[in-house]
Amino acid sequence: MDINIKSLESPDEMIKVEEIQRQVWEGSETEVVPAHMLIAAVQHGGILLGAFVDDISQEKCVGFVFGFPGMYFTPDGPRPMHCSHMLAVLPEYRDLGLGFRLKRAQWQMVRHQGLDRIVWTYDPLMSRNAFLNITKLGAVCNTYLRNIYGEMRDEINKGLMSDRFQVDWWVNTNRVNHRLSRRARRPLGLNHFLDAGIQIINPSCNNPQGFPCPTQVLSTIIDHIKNVTDTTNAQPPAMLLVEVPSDFSLLKKADLQLAIEWREVTRQIFEALFKADYLVTDFVQSSSSNSRSYYVLSYGLSTL
Repeated sequence: MDINIKSLESPDEMIKVEEIQRQVWEGSETEVVPAHMLIAAVQHGGILLGAFVDDISQEKCVGFVFGFPGMYFTPDGPRPMHCSHMLAVLPEYRDLGLGFRLKRAQWQMVRHQGLDRIVWTYDPLMSRNAFLNITKLGAVCNTYLRNIYGEMRDEINKGLMSDRFQVDWWVNTNRVNHRLSRRARRPLGLNHFLDAGIQIINPSCNNPQGFPCPTQVLSTIIDHIKNVTDTTNAQPPAMLLVEVPSDFSLLKKADLQLAIEWREVTRQIFEALFKADYLVTDFVQSSSSNSRSYYVLSYGLSTL
């Protein structure tokens, strides 16, 4: 399938983006970023890119990525960055690599603007998004935001607190350049980490319906992490694995209370690990029929 990535600027194109939002985030018109806001952002340094495919002899917009300029603060004062706010692909066109291609085009345009950092948020329990953001794009994360958007009313998010990872995409680093190159490294598998002795600190077990249930974190590791700042010689594990559901959307539809439990348990885990100077650096999935998904967290690792 021929795929073209194009900048979107006209009012007609913005209306198409509105419609994609309605199809992807069903159930609440209030969650849609309107065309007039998209136009204003694009006219003042924002980036809106669309993914087009051939559909009965004409091009059809089937996905987009949207972001705008922002600021972050350092000891030397404020610095500019790009805030990537939305990425969406119509359901029938997923698994074609469109999300990756849209983000890669965004990366190229942000570099041309002279910026070195892109930030965005996503639900850490959504494995599909984690694989794209962390594994394929090379973003990293050490920021957990509790209920950052308040109550959300669309079908994907309603019923859960809007906890999010805020990821950093350092666009000029070797890490990101290697992930986006035409000869990108092959993703590591779960077996690579297990063979190296990396521990899963919250291994799940299945309930009678076949869904994974959150379990108590390995207390010895958590106690060691909590105590390490009070000692001079102790070192926490260099890497840890944190399990999340492989299909959180399906789990949430089947059992909302179980989804809430996963939110509460993983919130505690990630907040504790980020406070202890861990950084999300990879995401892996098991290849067995009983699929499992895991974040890889590294202690004190540079974003480079």
